[in-house]
Amino acid sequence: MAADTLKSTTGAGGAAAVRRLLLDNGALTALIVLVVAMSALSGDFLTTDNLLNVGVQAAVTAILAFGVTFVIVSAGIDLSVGSVAALSATVLAWSATQHGVPVALAVVLAVGTGIAAGLVNGFLIAYGKLPPFIATLAMLSVARGLSLVISEGSPIAFPGSVSHLGDTLGGWLPVPVLVMVVMGLVAAFVLGRTYIGRSMYAIGGNEEAARLSGLRVKKQKLAIYALSGVFAAAAGVVLAARLSSAQPQAADGYELDAIAAVVIGGASLAGGTGKASGTLVGALILAVLRNGLNLLNVSAFWQQVVIGVVIALAVLLDTVRRKAGATPAAAGAGLGGGKGRQAATYGLAAVVTVAIVGATSFLHGGSSPAADPKVGLALSTLNNPFFVQIQAGARAEAKKLGVDLTVTDAQNDASQQANQLQNFTSSGFDSIIVNPVDSDAAGNSVKAAGKAEIPVIAVDRGVNKATVDALVASDNVAGGELAAKTVAEKLGGTGKIVILQGQAGTSAARERAEGFAKGLKAYPGIQVLAQQPADFDRTKGLDVMSNLLQAHPDVQGVIAANDEMALGAIKALGAKAGRSVQVVGFDGTPDGLTAVEQGTLYASVAQQPSELGRIAVDNALRALQGKKVEETVKVPVKVVTKENVAGFSG
Repeated sequence: MAADTLKSTTGAGGAAAVRRLLLDNGALTALIVLVVAMSALSGDFLTTDNLLNVGVQAAVTAILAFGVTFVIVSAGIDLSVGSVAALSATVLAWSATQHGVPVALAVVLAVGTGIAAGLVNGFLIAYGKLPPFIATLAMLSVARGLSLVISEGSPIAFPGSVSHLGDTLGGWLPVPVLVMVVMGLVAAFVLGRTYIGRSMYAIGGNEEAARLSGLRVKKQKLAIYALSGVFAAAAGVVLAARLSSAQPQAADGYELDAIAAVVIGGASLAGGTGKASGTLVGALILAVLRNGLNLLNVSAFWQQVVIGVVIALAVLLDTVRRKAGATPAAAGAGLGGGKGRQAATYGLAAVVTVAIVGATSFLHGGSSPAADPKVGLALSTLNNPFFVQIQAGARAEAKKLGVDLTVTDAQNDASQQANQLQNFTSSGFDSIIVNPVDSDAAGNSVKAAGKAEIPVIAVDRGVNKATVDALVASDNVAGGELAAKTVAEKLGGTGKIVILQGQAGTSAARERAEGFAKGLKAYPGIQVLAQQPADFDRTKGLDVMSNLLQAHPDVQGVIAANDEMALGAIKALGAKAGRSVQVVGFDGTPDGLTAVEQGTLYASVAQQPSELGRIAVDNALRALQGKKVEETVKVPVKVVTKENVAGFSG
């Protein structure tokens, strides 16, 4: 058998050797190709600042993925790491800043939280016989819920001594990158040099055979999931340090990125194979993709498509590699399978690196700077008509003024927005407009832009702990008061209402809720039956309102923190909407105004989002040109009802 294999290998010639080299190092090959492509397409990619950005942006995913590597090698899965990361960071911030626990002990508590979550996962899987998918899916929900309970839905400031993990050493070397490297070395050591590491491969290769050979499989699984929890806790602390606050909704969906990084790096979901170096390469591939696509101004929606295709191709490559008999990524293995193959791999990487430098010099060396000023618009989300209108107003004004506008979508992820703002800064944008996911979390990125002398304009929401050149916004608190007043007066000062709140942890949700509370104080006859979050989403607004109607069928009014939730509530109310139940929304979106015109939505507190976008671009250009801009530009809100909707334009 061995002789036949040797004969077929030697007879294949040079082409077969190259093919085998590429198959054995598919992730590294893909990373090199991506770097070449991005360098050729964007002159801003291959710069020191941007490459460090890529490292920072890969750090949290990589640290999470190192922990997930242990689980996948042992033929398991862990869907809870993102939520456990958020919970660990929340425990650290909550204990240190709100309860006076010494920071060192708070860090221990955070790590202990990760270990506890991992042990629960391991116990449910090993002793409770639950499938890993189900057990960790349950922990995903539990950990996220506990994070929201502890923080009460609001970000908690991070201790200054721990926040240094988000800083740089010597003014240029990011600490998150160092933490990523250290955790990667720890993961490689565990996989390749320890008893538990060898146990992971044995369990993943054949669990029954491992048990029969004397391995205590159940106890090993407890340890494996506990290790995953430790790495999740470390990732949560690094992420919170970058954002200067523990966000209860942080790392939402990061478990999918972590799993993707492990699979792209060459591990098999069937278990038995995988290595830390491959996982690191997988995380870098995802970071390079997102960074490069941002620089190329590719829509965030298409970015999701591209990343999904890359994951599918990675799994396909794994299948091809197995059919071709490529060397598996075993414990302690390097990037190749032997000294000769390693030398060939590094030689190939060196040749390609030279090619990158040559290509970028040829393509971008003689290019002249763009005549139009480059302005970046970092929006919190484009999955909401209000922010789509801000984008439309900004694009129209940019076209009118001759501004090259790049728009990014953070998808309500403060960490992703921090990455996008870093990309704008390192790419030398002339001015930046930011609509923060969270006012605290955007602070560090805005400070970095300020150090680079790039004017920053905040739109719709302010930025805390950092200076912006101007804030263009409606007053969310004042708007909330108007909404409360509108529904209270419509009900004659007495009645029973429910409130649909926005996404927990976002500044808009907090500010509008504060306004609702202030406005209702003037109407003691109004009884608030319930307040529930529906995450600014129409479908969730429908579901939450349907549930509330079961408990409170006598409700007479609804205040929703945006029009999308209000429209969902209207659907749940059916014929009651606009008749026995008065609904007030917020934002003045096109669908909301249509509902006002039809009479199902009594009123919407309209913010004129297109005007916000237009004024933001105008102020960004003025600040860039050194002209005077007002520190605060207030765009008035307006209550739009059926009587005045015909004359209103957002």
